[in-house]
Amino acid sequence: MILHRGRIVYERYAGCLDAGGQHAAMSMTKSLTGLLAEILVAEGTLDDAAPVTAYVPELEGSAFGTATVRHVMDMTTALDFSEDYADPEADIWAYSAAASPLPKPEGYDGPDGYFAYLRTVRGSGAHGAAFGYKTVNSDALGWIVSRASGQEITELLSGRIWSRMGAEQSAYMTVDGIGTPFAGGGLSAGLRDLGRIGQLMLDGGVIGGQRLFPAEVTARIAAGGDRAAFAKAGYGTLPGGSYRAMWWVFHNANGAYAARGVHGQTIYVDPAAGMVLVRLASFPSAGNAAIDPISLPAYQAVADYLIGR
Repeated sequence: MILHRGRIVYERYAGCLDAGGQHAAMSMTKSLTGLLAEILVAEGTLDDAAPVTAYVPELEGSAFGTATVRHVMDMTTALDFSEDYADPEADIWAYSAAASPLPKPEGYDGPDGYFAYLRTVRGSGAHGAAFGYKTVNSDALGWIVSRASGQEITELLSGRIWSRMGAEQSAYMTVDGIGTPFAGGGLSAGLRDLGRIGQLMLDGGVIGGQRLFPAEVTARIAAGGDRAAFAKAGYGTLPGGSYRAMWWVFHNANGAYAARGVHGQTIYVDPAAGMVLVRLASFPSAGNAAIDPISLPAYQAVADYLIGR
Protein backbone atom coordinates (compact mmCIF):
# COMPACT_ATOMS: atom_id res chain seq x y z
CA MET A 1 0.00 0.00 0.00
CA ILE A 2 1.18 3.53 -0.81
CA LEU A 3 -0.11 6.67 0.87
CA HIS A 4 0.61 10.12 -0.53
CA ARG A 5 -0.11 13.11 1.70
CA GLY A 6 -2.32 10.93 3.84
CA ARG A 7 -4.38 9.45 1.00
CA ILE A 8 -4.17 5.87 -0.28
CA VAL A 9 -3.04 6.01 -3.91
CA TYR A 10 -2.23 2.30 -4.34
CA GLU A 11 -3.35 -0.84 -2.53
CA ARG A 12 -2.85 -4.42 -3.68
CA TYR A 13 -3.14 -7.85 -2.06
CA ALA A 14 -1.76 -11.10 -3.37
CA GLY A 15 -1.90 -14.78 -2.48
CA CYS A 16 -4.01 -15.58 0.58
CA LEU A 17 -3.87 -12.06 2.05
CA ASP A 18 -6.72 -9.58 1.67
CA ALA A 19 -7.76 -6.36 3.38
CA GLY A 20 -9.25 -8.29 6.28
CA GLY A 21 -6.15 -10.37 6.91
CA GLN A 22 -3.16 -9.95 9.15
CA HIS A 23 0.47 -10.74 8.43
CA ALA A 24 3.57 -11.25 10.52
CA ALA A 25 5.44 -7.97 10.88
CA MET A 26 8.55 -9.81 12.07
CA SER A 27 11.28 -7.28 12.94
CA MET A 28 9.10 -4.28 12.14
CA THR A 29 7.96 -5.06 15.69
CA LYS A 30 11.35 -3.79 16.86
CA SER A 31 10.61 -0.36 15.44
CA LEU A 32 7.40 -0.12 17.45
CA THR A 33 9.30 -1.14 20.58
CA GLY A 34 11.90 1.52 19.75
CA LEU A 35 9.18 4.08 19.10
CA LEU A 36 7.66 3.45 22.53
CA ALA A 37 11.09 3.84 24.12
CA GLU A 38 11.73 7.11 22.29
CA ILE A 39 8.32 8.39 23.42
CA LEU A 40 9.18 7.62 27.03
CA VAL A 41 12.55 9.36 26.62
CA ALA A 42 10.88 12.49 25.20
CA GLU A 43 8.39 12.52 28.07
CA GLY A 44 11.08 12.08 30.72
CA THR A 45 9.91 8.66 31.88
CA LEU A 46 12.98 6.88 30.51
CA ASP A 47 16.59 8.12 30.69
CA ASP A 48 18.46 6.84 27.64
CA ALA A 49 21.82 7.72 29.21
CA ALA A 50 21.13 5.61 32.29
CA PRO A 51 22.57 2.12 32.71
CA VAL A 52 20.29 -0.73 31.80
CA THR A 53 20.52 -1.95 35.38
CA ALA A 54 18.77 1.20 36.60
CA TYR A 55 15.60 -0.32 35.16
CA VAL A 56 16.36 -4.05 35.04
CA PRO A 57 18.81 -4.96 37.81
CA GLU A 58 18.34 -8.63 36.91
CA LEU A 59 20.60 -8.02 33.87
CA GLU A 60 23.59 -6.95 35.97
CA GLY A 61 25.51 -10.18 35.39
CA SER A 62 24.93 -10.19 31.62
CA ALA A 63 26.51 -8.14 28.82
CA PHE A 64 23.61 -5.70 29.15
CA GLY A 65 24.73 -4.92 32.68
CA THR A 66 27.47 -2.57 31.45
CA ALA A 67 25.42 -0.97 28.65
CA THR A 68 23.27 2.15 28.63
CA VAL A 69 19.67 2.26 27.54
CA ARG A 70 20.74 4.13 24.37
CA HIS A 71 23.24 1.40 23.51
CA VAL A 72 20.34 -1.05 23.56
CA MET A 73 17.96 1.26 21.67
CA ASP A 74 20.45 1.78 18.83
CA MET A 75 21.94 -1.74 18.93
CA THR A 76 25.46 -0.57 19.65
CA THR A 77 25.82 -3.10 22.46
CA ALA A 78 28.84 -5.41 22.25
CA LEU A 79 27.32 -8.88 22.52
CA ASP A 80 28.67 -12.35 21.90
CA PHE A 81 25.57 -13.47 20.01
CA SER A 82 25.20 -14.85 16.48
CA GLU A 83 22.02 -14.18 14.50
CA ASP A 84 23.01 -16.10 11.38
CA TYR A 85 19.80 -17.95 10.50
CA ALA A 86 21.69 -20.14 8.04
CA ASP A 87 23.88 -21.53 10.85
CA PRO A 88 22.10 -24.26 12.85
CA GLU A 89 24.56 -23.68 15.71
CA ALA A 90 23.92 -19.92 15.91
CA ASP A 91 22.80 -18.42 19.22
CA ILE A 92 19.50 -17.33 17.70
CA TRP A 93 18.32 -20.97 17.74
CA ALA A 94 19.11 -21.39 21.45
CA TYR A 95 17.25 -18.12 21.98
CA SER A 96 14.29 -19.44 19.99
CA ALA A 97 14.26 -22.65 22.02
CA ALA A 98 14.16 -20.68 25.26
CA ALA A 99 11.39 -18.45 23.93
CA SER A 100 9.16 -21.16 22.43
CA PRO A 101 5.60 -21.10 23.80
CA LEU A 102 5.42 -24.87 23.36
CA PRO A 103 6.27 -27.25 26.22
CA LYS A 104 10.01 -27.75 26.54
CA PRO A 105 11.20 -31.11 25.20
CA GLU A 106 12.30 -33.83 27.56
CA GLY A 107 15.84 -33.21 28.76
CA TYR A 108 15.84 -29.46 28.02
CA ASP A 109 17.85 -27.67 30.70
CA GLY A 110 18.26 -24.20 29.17
CA PRO A 111 16.61 -20.91 30.12
CA ASP A 112 12.83 -20.65 29.97
CA GLY A 113 11.57 -17.48 28.29
CA TYR A 114 13.01 -14.33 26.78
CA PHE A 115 14.00 -12.67 30.03
CA ALA A 116 15.70 -15.77 31.40
CA TYR A 117 17.76 -16.06 28.23
CA LEU A 118 18.77 -12.38 28.28
CA ARG A 119 20.47 -12.94 31.63
CA THR A 120 22.84 -15.44 29.95
CA VAL A 121 24.08 -13.17 27.12
CA ARG A 122 27.79 -12.41 27.36
CA GLY A 123 29.78 -9.53 25.93
CA SER A 124 32.41 -9.17 23.25
CA GLY A 125 34.10 -5.78 22.82
CA ALA A 126 33.15 -2.29 23.92
CA HIS A 127 29.61 -0.92 23.94
CA GLY A 128 29.05 2.00 21.61
CA ALA A 129 31.85 1.14 19.19
CA ALA A 130 29.88 -0.59 16.45
CA PHE A 131 26.36 -1.39 15.33
CA GLY A 132 25.39 -5.06 15.58
CA TYR A 133 21.92 -6.22 14.63
CA LYS A 134 20.86 -8.65 17.36
CA THR A 135 17.25 -9.33 18.28
CA VAL A 136 18.10 -9.82 21.95
CA ASN A 137 18.52 -6.03 22.15
CA SER A 138 14.86 -5.55 21.27
CA ASP A 139 13.66 -7.89 23.97
CA ALA A 140 15.97 -6.25 26.48
CA LEU A 141 14.45 -2.94 25.43
CA GLY A 142 10.97 -4.39 25.83
CA TRP A 143 11.89 -5.31 29.40
CA ILE A 144 13.30 -1.82 30.03
CA VAL A 145 10.22 -0.11 28.57
CA SER A 146 7.92 -2.30 30.63
CA ARG A 147 9.80 -1.46 33.81
CA ALA A 148 9.92 2.27 33.06
CA SER A 149 6.23 2.49 32.14
CA GLY A 150 4.84 -0.08 34.54
CA GLN A 151 3.04 -1.81 31.66
CA GLU A 152 3.61 -4.80 29.41
CA ILE A 153 4.85 -3.76 25.98
CA THR A 154 1.51 -4.93 24.52
CA GLU A 155 -0.50 -2.83 26.97
CA LEU A 156 1.62 0.24 26.30
CA LEU A 157 1.41 -0.15 22.52
CA SER A 158 -2.34 -0.60 22.73
CA GLY A 159 -2.96 2.30 25.10
CA ARG A 160 -0.61 4.83 23.53
CA ILE A 161 -0.88 4.00 19.82
CA TRP A 162 -3.19 1.28 18.55
CA SER A 163 -6.40 2.19 20.37
CA ARG A 164 -5.97 5.89 19.52
CA MET A 165 -4.93 5.89 15.85
CA GLY A 166 -8.22 4.72 14.33
CA ALA A 167 -7.06 1.15 13.72
CA GLU A 168 -9.36 -1.06 11.64
CA GLN A 169 -8.24 -4.28 13.30
CA SER A 170 -6.79 -5.52 16.53
CA ALA A 171 -3.17 -6.54 16.28
CA TYR A 172 -1.65 -9.35 18.30
CA MET A 173 1.75 -10.32 19.68
CA THR A 174 3.22 -13.78 20.13
CA VAL A 175 4.52 -14.64 23.59
CA ASP A 176 6.98 -17.06 25.15
CA GLY A 177 6.05 -20.00 27.37
CA ILE A 178 5.46 -17.79 30.41
CA GLY A 179 3.50 -15.09 28.56
CA THR A 180 6.18 -12.46 27.84
CA PRO A 181 5.44 -10.58 24.58
CA PHE A 182 8.02 -10.94 21.80
CA ALA A 183 9.13 -7.30 21.53
CA GLY A 184 11.67 -8.21 18.87
CA GLY A 185 9.39 -9.73 16.26
CA GLY A 186 6.03 -10.94 17.54
CA LEU A 187 3.55 -8.47 16.00
CA SER A 188 0.96 -9.42 13.39
CA ALA A 189 -1.30 -6.73 11.93
CA GLY A 190 -3.24 -5.59 8.88
CA LEU A 191 -1.71 -3.65 6.01
CA ARG A 192 -3.81 -0.53 6.48
CA ASP A 193 -3.07 -0.28 10.19
CA LEU A 194 0.66 -0.54 9.51
CA GLY A 195 0.07 2.28 7.02
CA ARG A 196 -1.40 4.29 9.87
CA ILE A 197 1.81 3.72 11.84
CA GLY A 198 3.81 5.08 8.90
CA GLN A 199 1.51 8.09 8.54
CA LEU A 200 1.78 8.76 12.26
CA MET A 201 5.56 8.85 11.88
CA LEU A 202 5.42 11.04 8.78
CA ASP A 203 3.13 13.54 10.53
CA GLY A 204 5.26 13.81 13.65
CA GLY A 205 2.98 12.01 16.10
CA VAL A 206 -0.36 13.39 14.87
CA ILE A 207 -3.13 11.33 13.28
CA GLY A 208 -6.78 12.19 12.76
CA GLY A 209 -6.13 15.62 14.25
CA GLN A 210 -4.97 14.07 17.54
CA ARG A 211 -1.42 14.20 18.88
CA LEU A 212 -0.32 10.83 20.22
CA PHE A 213 3.28 11.72 21.09
CA PRO A 214 5.68 14.69 20.88
CA ALA A 215 6.97 15.72 17.44
CA GLU A 216 10.54 15.46 18.70
CA VAL A 217 10.17 11.68 18.79
CA THR A 218 10.02 11.28 15.02
CA ALA A 219 12.53 14.09 14.54
CA ARG A 220 15.07 12.18 16.63
CA ILE A 221 14.44 8.94 14.79
CA ALA A 222 14.61 10.55 11.34
CA ALA A 223 17.89 12.26 12.26
CA GLY A 224 19.45 8.83 12.58
CA GLY A 225 22.10 7.28 14.75
CA ASP A 226 25.88 6.88 14.65
CA ARG A 227 26.76 6.44 10.97
CA ALA A 228 30.37 5.50 11.69
CA ALA A 229 29.26 2.75 14.08
CA PHE A 230 26.73 1.53 11.52
CA ALA A 231 29.33 1.41 8.74
CA LYS A 232 31.36 -1.14 10.72
CA ALA A 233 28.55 -3.67 10.29
CA GLY A 234 29.20 -3.79 6.54
CA TYR A 235 25.69 -3.49 5.12
CA GLY A 236 26.55 -3.20 1.43
CA THR A 237 23.00 -2.37 0.36
CA LEU A 238 22.64 0.43 2.94
CA PRO A 239 25.70 2.65 2.38
CA GLY A 240 25.75 5.76 4.53
CA GLY A 241 22.87 4.49 6.65
CA SER A 242 22.36 4.36 10.39
CA TYR A 243 20.07 2.89 13.04
CA ARG A 244 18.14 4.88 15.61
CA ALA A 245 15.61 3.58 18.15
CA MET A 246 15.31 0.41 16.07
CA TRP A 247 14.46 2.25 12.82
CA TRP A 248 16.67 2.02 9.73
CA VAL A 249 17.66 5.50 8.51
CA PHE A 250 18.91 5.85 4.92
CA HIS A 251 20.26 9.43 5.03
CA ASN A 252 19.26 9.90 1.40
CA ALA A 253 18.19 13.19 -0.17
CA ASN A 254 14.57 12.57 0.83
CA GLY A 255 15.32 11.86 4.49
CA ALA A 256 13.74 8.39 4.25
CA TYR A 257 13.71 5.86 7.07
CA ALA A 258 12.01 2.51 7.60
CA ALA A 259 10.86 -0.32 9.80
CA ARG A 260 12.06 -3.56 8.24
CA GLY A 261 11.26 -7.25 8.66
CA VAL A 262 13.57 -10.13 7.84
CA HIS A 263 11.43 -11.50 5.01
CA GLY A 264 10.91 -8.20 3.18
CA GLN A 265 8.26 -6.52 5.35
CA THR A 266 8.60 -2.73 5.25
CA ILE A 267 7.12 0.52 6.49
CA TYR A 268 9.02 3.06 4.37
CA VAL A 269 8.57 6.73 5.28
CA ASP A 270 9.70 9.39 2.77
CA PRO A 271 9.21 12.90 4.20
CA ALA A 272 10.24 14.77 1.04
CA ALA A 273 7.64 12.95 -1.04
CA GLY A 274 4.99 12.94 1.68
CA MET A 275 4.88 9.19 1.09
CA VAL A 276 4.34 6.12 3.23
CA LEU A 277 4.85 2.74 1.57
CA VAL A 278 3.97 -0.49 3.37
CA ARG A 279 4.85 -3.93 2.09
CA LEU A 280 3.98 -7.26 3.69
CA ALA A 281 6.10 -10.07 2.33
CA SER A 282 7.25 -13.64 2.87
CA PHE A 283 10.49 -13.69 0.89
CA PRO A 284 11.93 -17.19 1.41
CA SER A 285 15.41 -16.10 2.51
CA ALA A 286 15.87 -14.65 5.99
CA GLY A 287 17.54 -11.39 5.04
CA ASN A 288 16.91 -8.26 3.00
CA ALA A 289 20.30 -8.03 1.27
CA ALA A 290 19.07 -10.06 -1.72
CA ILE A 291 16.01 -7.87 -2.36
CA ASP A 292 17.27 -4.41 -1.35
CA PRO A 293 18.93 -3.79 -4.75
CA ILE A 294 15.47 -4.04 -6.35
CA SER A 295 13.20 -2.83 -3.55
CA LEU A 296 15.00 0.32 -2.41
CA PRO A 297 15.38 1.85 -5.91
CA ALA A 298 11.71 0.99 -6.54
CA TYR A 299 10.66 2.87 -3.40
CA GLN A 300 12.78 5.83 -4.49
CA ALA A 301 11.26 5.76 -7.96
CA VAL A 302 7.74 5.91 -6.54
CA ALA A 303 8.75 8.79 -4.28
CA ASP A 304 10.27 10.65 -7.23
CA TYR A 305 7.04 10.17 -9.17
CA LEU A 306 4.91 11.48 -6.31
CA ILE A 307 7.00 14.56 -5.53
CA GLY A 308 5.23 17.62 -6.84
CA ARG A 309 1.93 15.85 -7.51
